[in-house]
Amino acid sequence: MDKGFKKISHVEAKKIIDTENSVVILDVREPEEVREGYIDGAVFIPNGDILKKAGNVIPDKNKKILVYCRSGKRSRVACEKLIKIGYTNVYDFGGIMDWPFEIVM
Repeated sequence: MDKGFKKISHVEAKKIIDTENSVVILDVREPEEVREGYIDGAVFIPNGDILKKAGNVIPDKNKKILVYCRSGKRSRVACEKLIKIGYTNVYDFGGIMDWPFEIVM
């Protein structure tokens, strides 16, 4: 773990998504970016709203959360914020730009 969260690859994230039932896929991009495509099943909280909204959207602070953004920069920042407010099972898998799997358009 680095700074309380773990950096994982897209392949590792996809394996978790495909094999675990109660994982949260968290997209921290802005609404106009989400309209360009997203990972199926994702929940959306813009990075700037994490501190205000995460507790309502993801009340279980021990739930496994896989975080992504556009390029990987905001996902890292969002992971740091989630750890800061008490989440314990946070994974950063970077940006959707490099996601080699299917997305919802």
